[in-house]
This record gives sequence, structure tokens and C-alpha cells, in this order.
Amino acid sequence: MDLVILKETRDGESRVALAPDHIRLFTDLGFTVRVEAGAGSAAGWSDGEYAEAGASVAPDMEGALRGARVVVKVRPPLPEEILKLPPQALLISFLSPADPDPAPALAERGVDALALERVPRTTRAQRMDALSSQATAVGYVGALMAASHLPRFFPMLTTAAGTIPPARVLVLGAGVAGLQAIATARRLGARVRAYDIRAAAAEQVQSLGATFVQAALPAEAEVEGGYARELSGSEEDRQHQLMMEEIPAADAVITTAQIPGRPAPRLITAEMVERMAPGSVIVDLAADTGGNCEVSRPGETIRHGPATIVAPLQPAARLPQDASRMLGRNIAALLKEMVTEGELVISEDDDIVDAALVVRDGRLRKSQAGG
Repeated sequence: MDLVILKETRDGESRVALAPDHIRLFTDLGFTVRVEAGAGSAAGWSDGEYAEAGASVAPDMEGALRGARVVVKVRPPLPEEILKLPPQALLISFLSPADPDPAPALAERGVDALALERVPRTTRAQRMDALSSQATAVGYVGALMAASHLPRFFPMLTTAAGTIPPARVLVLGAGVAGLQAIATARRLGARVRAYDIRAAAAEQVQSLGATFVQAALPAEAEVEGGYARELSGSEEDRQHQLMMEEIPAADAVITTAQIPGRPAPRLITAEMVERMAPGSVIVDLAADTGGNCEVSRPGETIRHGPATIVAPLQPAARLPQDASRMLGRNIAALLKEMVTEGELVISEDDDIVDAALVVRDGRLRKSQAGG
């Protein structure tokens, strides 16, 4: 079985699907690993390191893909890349967000496809949960970006020139990214408040030393898999009132709220931004799916009134080595469940495979829009 690591071609992507120290995990499963030249260079790994780890290096994509049984990538393949994938190969990568949805083209090409973002959040699938592993990097990066753009210290400092109070940080969304942002901001010494529509998040927020704030919403604001659901009109009004109080009181706001398969919910309006103190910062970590802030421009850092709004695309790519290492372990755990006696078995009876398998035998099983 030939497993191929492709080089990422989308702008701003510095991660790679597998690090050199992952190669042994796959050769132990019976795979022969081949890497496209330069696949790891943006993350700091040379072709020589992959070769020393036991992989062969192909000079280009066409050479790498020849005879491939499994192809691993980070980002969704571009249309021209899909045309080069061997029919009947299995592609494992994130397939969303991407426009257009790559699934129909993959089905037409006859390529099977597993979408990493569709791995269920169950106990058995924890080691394969790439969304969570990458969200860890996203939350950490978000807190550092907020600290670097804020024109004041995060921690309280007592100096000969007087005492400087700690920065007030508000984190919106207490999923994996939000909790990591809270933990990192707390380590940097900020006073942190956090909001989530899910009441169950309160205990996790408080365990990190932050204050939990919540609108008066029903307890069933959480859906299967631990994700937040969309709010009704009256619930959005209550959330809006809370944000009108919390946003202007914060020095830095880090937003992480996303709903799988849908545009990110708008939590911050232009009016809220305009009420913030001069020098305030918003880091919108949901920019890849449209952003949580009304005035965010995905991929840009702008000024709006008194505040700076930072809306990075693929923020996990700013930590390419550790993000790639975590992703590679997720992929290894997933494939380990699919290899039986040295053969790759794609079983739709397996709950994890069934949830993540987007295309099978030229058939579109589910779309990235949530169908």
C-alpha cells in the first residue's frame, strides 16, 4: 500500500499532513510512504529528514501520486489537483471550508474521500479528532495575537513607575480553541472573562481561572457532538444585549464561535466595536467561515473606529510544526482503525468511517454543506 504526502499549495498554508517522525507509524501498518519534494519545507522539515525516516521522495506531484492507495493532505485539494489524483485512491484531508465544495469533483474522479472535520467527537474517536487538535493551536495563536496587537501589557505589573493593572480579555466561545485562548491569556497574566451559549462550558472556563458570563438561554443550547446550535431570534436578542455590555468593557476580545457546516455566527456588531476603548483589539478566529465580527475582513488586519480587528485565515498554520505533528497523529490513529492484516478496509459499518466518509466508489455520500 502506497501512502503519499502531498505538498500544500494554498496560500498561507505552512503545515504538512505528516511530519518525518510519523513515517514509522505508517510503515508499521504496512504502508510504503512517499512524499512530494518540498512538502515539509514550510514547516521546517527537509526532504532529507523524510528520507532518513524511511520515506521515498518524489520530485513532483505526478511522480508522488503514481500508484497511490492513500493520499494525505491538510487543506482541500484544488480543482487542478483533483484531476491528478488516481481513481480509487483514498484522500484524507480537511475538505471544508472550500469553495467550490471538492466532494462532487472527487466523486466524478472516482476518488474516495475522508473529511477530517467530520470525524465524530466520541470517546473512541478522540485520538482522531483533527478539529480539536488544530483548534488547540488556533486558541494559543489567538491569545498571542491579541497580546501582540494590544498597546499595553497583559499582566499586572508593579514597578517603580507605578502599578499597571492587568488587561481585560473576553473570549467568545468556550470550545477547544476558546479554552486554549483562555488558558494562554491567563498564563500571560490577563484578567479573563468568557462567554458561551452552552451552560455546560461554565465549569471548564472556571477551572482555568476565568469568569464565565452567559445570557439567559435554555440549557439545550448544545447539540450532538458538543457543538453549539444556532440561536432563535429571541435568544439572539438576549445575546446581543449581553455583548453590548461585555464588548466595550474589554481591552481585547478573542472570538472562536463556529457552527459546523454553516457560516460563523455574528456576535460582534459594528456598533459594539465603535463603543470600545481606544487601542482595543479584536482577534476573530472564525474568519475562515466568515467571522464572528461584522467588520472583520478575513485575512486582513484593519482599524475600525477605536479598535484593531485581526482576522487571520488558517491561524493553526502559524504553528506549523506542532500543528502538523498533532494532525499526523490524528491521521495515523484513523488509518490504524482501517487497516486489517495489512489491507486497507473502508467499512461504512464503522461509525467513525461512516461519519467521515464523504465520497465512496464514485458516489457522493454527503456534502460539505452538512447534507
